[in-house]
Amino acid sequence: MKFHGTDAYVATEDLTVAVNAAVTLERPLLVKGEPGTGKTELARQVADALGMEFLEWNIKSTTKAAQGLYEYDAVSRLRDSQLGDERVHDVRNYIRKGKLWQAFEADTRLVLLIDEIDKADIEFPNDLLQELDRMEFHVYETGETIRARHRPVVIITSNNEKELPDAFLRRCFFHYIRFPDSETMKRIVEVHYPGIKESLLTAALTRFYEVRDQAGLKKKPSTSEVLDWLKLILAEDLSPEDLRRDGAEALPKLHGALLKNEQDVHLFERLAFMARGQR
Repeated sequence: MKFHGTDAYVATEDLTVAVNAAVTLERPLLVKGEPGTGKTELARQVADALGMEFLEWNIKSTTKAAQGLYEYDAVSRLRDSQLGDERVHDVRNYIRKGKLWQAFEADTRLVLLIDEIDKADIEFPNDLLQELDRMEFHVYETGETIRARHRPVVIITSNNEKELPDAFLRRCFFHYIRFPDSETMKRIVEVHYPGIKESLLTAALTRFYEVRDQAGLKKKPSTSEVLDWLKLILAEDLSPEDLRRDGAEALPKLHGALLKNEQDVHLFERLAFMARGQR
C-alpha cells in the first residue's frame, strides 16, 4: 500500500515520496518543520490511509528513553511486600509497558508516532538507537527479550529546538515540511471549509501572507492559526473588503488568532501609526 494523502490531509508530492520511502526502507521517518504545519497529524493520516493502528508517544522535557520500553515500579513492590501482598512474587506485576513495547507486541503492523523528540534531553535519541535498529530490547527484571512481531512504521517529529545527534540522523529518512504556498494552502482550507467563497478565501490568504511576510515578525502565523482565523471570519460573516489591508489599520481583523505575542501586535500598531503620519 502507498500513502497518497487522505480526504482530510493534503500531502504534497515530496511528502508522499518521503513517507513511502521510509515505509519501504523500514527506517524511521524524521519530519521537521514549523510548528503548526501538520507534522503530528501526518502520522495519524498515514495510519488511516494504510489501515493501521495508531500509537502516540508524546515527548516532554523530562521524558527518558527507557520509559518508551518499560518502567519498573520498585516502590509499589516494596509497599506490597510490607503488606504481605502475594503479587510481590511475580515481578511482572510491577512492570508497566511503554509505547515501544506496546508497538513491538502488537498483532499487526502499526504506526508509532514519537512526537517532538527535540524536547527531551540530547541523549534521548541516542538511547533509542539500538531498539529502533534491532527492533528488540532486554527486560533486566525478568530476563526476557522483547522482539517486534511486526516492524512498526515509526514517524518522529521535531520542531528544531535542538540539534539531533548524527548517529541518530543516519538511521532516519528525513523530510522537512515547507510552509505551504498559496495554492497548497487553498487546498488545505477547502478540506476544512468546503464551499468557502473564492473571493473571501483569496482576500483572507492575501492578508495572511502579508502578515506572515512582514519584516521583523517574531512569530510567523502557521497553518493551524490561519485555519482558526478563517473559522472566526466565517462565524463573524466578514466580507472580502473587511479583510483587505488598510494603512490606517495595519492590524488584521481578529488578529488574536494570528499574532501570538505583544511584540508582533506592537509592530503592526507602529506600522499603522507611521502610515497615518504620512497622510
